[in-house]
Amino acid sequence: MTQEARIPVGVVGVGYAGRFHAEKYAASKKAELVGVADINQERALQVGQKLGVLSHTDYRELFGRVRCVSIAVPTRLHYAVSRDFLAAGIDVLVEKPMAASLKEGSELVTLAREKALVLQVGHLERFNPAIRRLEGVIQEPRFVECHRLAPFVERGTDVDVVLDLMIHDIDVIASLVRSPVERVEAVGVPVLTDKPDIANARITFANGCIANVTASRVSMKRERKIRFFQPDAYISIDYDQKRAQIYRKPGKGAGWQDIRAESIEISDGDALADEIDSFLDSVRSRGTPLVSGEEGLRALEIATMISERL
Repeated sequence: MTQEARIPVGVVGVGYAGRFHAEKYAASKKAELVGVADINQERALQVGQKLGVLSHTDYRELFGRVRCVSIAVPTRLHYAVSRDFLAAGIDVLVEKPMAASLKEGSELVTLAREKALVLQVGHLERFNPAIRRLEGVIQEPRFVECHRLAPFVERGTDVDVVLDLMIHDIDVIASLVRSPVERVEAVGVPVLTDKPDIANARITFANGCIANVTASRVSMKRERKIRFFQPDAYISIDYDQKRAQIYRKPGKGAGWQDIRAESIEISDGDALADEIDSFLDSVRSRGTPLVSGEEGLRALEIATMISERL
């Protein structure tokens, strides 16, 4: 791919997540990183100098210079910044959750649709090698159990643990169950912030599937596991250990001793690089991204239902 064919791109918000976005674009053969923006001038300058691009404190200075943009600002600013870029005719990859409210998220989806622009939401677990490897095996799950536990860090605490952490798993589960939500029960407790830091939700889907989802940002250890139970198999995925196990139901007439177990070691991948690569492909082809604005809105809708019941 020639330099002239590269897609000009910018990154808004170069804190913890945005810095990685900028580095992936700079390393991509499909993109030309032309600038970064952050209200923290020192941080913007540091990232810009490291990657050899211009830095700005006003993201509007990227208008007219980029074809697409990654937005990794605090959640409360997702809507305003994304709206401004979409209004300027620029494709957007916005970090999850796509907005702080359903109303804001819906307006972004409508605006992108009206202007025929790409709106992708950064639900990174969709690009996790384990999920990509097993999405063809997971068929019609009837029960899902998930635990996402992490030690406390101040990053992300502008929202509750549902929008901070649980929404990762909500998106993955919704994409695999593919059925409307019928009912939600939830409980949550504030521990170190004024918002729930640990929460559990029981999600009942219209097709009968039930998901039991737990998320904590105040745990002593890190754990990310998800298990799927379906008529023909039990699938367990440990994201951190990069390991999956599949237990398949034996054929008709066989006994439980004939259950076949398969262990799968998941090779190391780069989910963020894959996410950005997929976004750039959608920008070029004008195709629907793997995690579209509509799918991001669906995850936000379920997360909002849970948060409202805490």
